Amino acid sequence: MSDTKKIVLAYSGGLDTSVILKWLAEEYEAEIIAYVADVGQGEDLEEVREKAISTGASKVYIEDLKEEFVKDFVFTAIKAGSIYEGTYLLGTSLARPLIAKRQIEIANEENAFAVSHGSTGKGNDQVRFELTYYALNPQIQVIAPWREWNLNSRTALLEYAEKNGIPVPVTQKKPYSCDRNLLHISYEGGILEDPWAEAPEDMFEMTVSPESAPDDPVYIDIEFEKGAPVKLDGKALSPAELLGALNKIGGANGVGRVDMVENRFVGMKSRGVYETPGGTILLAAHRALESLAMDREVMHLRDGFMPKIAELIYYGFWYSPEMDMLRAAVEESQKNVTGTVKLKIYKGNVIVAGRRSPYSLYQEDLATFEEDSIYDQSDATGFIKLNALRLSVRKMLEKKGG
Repeated sequence: MSDTKKIVLAYSGGLDTSVILKWLAEEYEAEIIAYVADVGQGEDLEEVREKAISTGASKVYIEDLKEEFVKDFVFTAIKAGSIYEGTYLLGTSLARPLIAKRQIEIANEENAFAVSHGSTGKGNDQVRFELTYYALNPQIQVIAPWREWNLNSRTALLEYAEKNGIPVPVTQKKPYSCDRNLLHISYEGGILEDPWAEAPEDMFEMTVSPESAPDDPVYIDIEFEKGAPVKLDGKALSPAELLGALNKIGGANGVGRVDMVENRFVGMKSRGVYETPGGTILLAAHRALESLAMDREVMHLRDGFMPKIAELIYYGFWYSPEMDMLRAAVEESQKNVTGTVKLKIYKGNVIVAGRRSPYSLYQEDLATFEEDSIYDQSDATGFIKLNALRLSVRKMLEKKGG
C-alpha cells in the first residue's frame, strides 16, 4: 500500500468517527490511519483499537498523552489563572491543541496527505483542531466530513452504520453529549438546551452533589514549585497522578460543578455543564500562594491579560505568536511562586486554611497594627497628598469653569 494515499483520522470509537472512518476510505479511496489520544477519558482503548481495525483502519495509533496534557497544558493554564468568561476552566479547549499536535506529527511520520476529525460545523472544536493543523503544517489538507457529507442527522448515521456493518452500541444514548479528559467532563445539547432547566443529578459522573458530600471537611496540603504543583500531602506525584488524586478528593466532596451559557467562537451562545474538581482545587491553591509570593504589580499585570489568554485557549490559538509571548510572560511571573497551601475541602467549597513560602513578601512586622519600627505612619500624609493632586486640580478647574 506504499502508493496509497493516507489520511490520519482523530478517532474515538464512537458512532461519528466510526462512520467517518468508513466514509473517508470510500470517498477518498485512501488508507485510513486511526489515531486515538489518551488524555484521561477512562475508556478501554484496546477495545477502541479493535473497533477501528474492524471498521477498516489500516493502522491504529494509541498515544498516552496524559502527562504532557497536565504538565504542559493544564498547569500552564493554572499558572495563568485562565478561566473563560469568569466560569469555564477550559477542559476541552486545553486538550484539543495537544491532540491535534500529535495528529500532525503522525501525519508527517506516515507521509499522509490529509488529516480529519469528527467535529461538527457548529462547534468550537473544528476551529481548535484546524488552527493547530495549519499552524504546525500549513501544507496539510484538512477533511471535515460534517461540512462535506449529507449524513446530517443521527438517524442517517445509524442507517449508514447498519448498511456498512459498523458496530453500534445497543444501549440507549444519553440525551446529551459529553467529553471527558483528566481535567473535566463537559455536557451539552439534548436535555440541556433549555437554559431554564436544571441539569439532572444522575448526569454527573465525577462529583457528588454538595448536599450529599460528607459532613466532615477534608484537609490537604499542595506544594508548588515555580507555579506548578509537585506534591500532595507531602508526597511527590507526577502531574497526571496529582490531578487524578485531586479529582477524587474534590469529586467526593462536591467540588467543581459549573453550569453556564457561554459564547462560542463561531458566534452562537451555548449552554455547557462542567465538572472540574481537581482543577478547581488547584486554581484556588495557586491563587492563595501567589497572594503571598507574587509582587503586586506583576500580579495585576498578569491578571490584566488573563482573560486574553483564556480567550486564546478557548478560540484555539494555542500555537500563535501572541500566545507564545503571553506564555513566556506567565512563566516569568511564576519564578517565586513556590511554597505550600493548606486547604479545607467541604461540601462544594475550597477554603484556604493556610499558606507559606520561602519567597513570601508578607512581612508581619510591616502588616501589624501593633507598634513597629519600620513603617513611619506619618509618611502616608505626603503619599496621599501627591496621589490626590490630580483629583484636586480637576475639582478646581470644575469650579473655575462653573
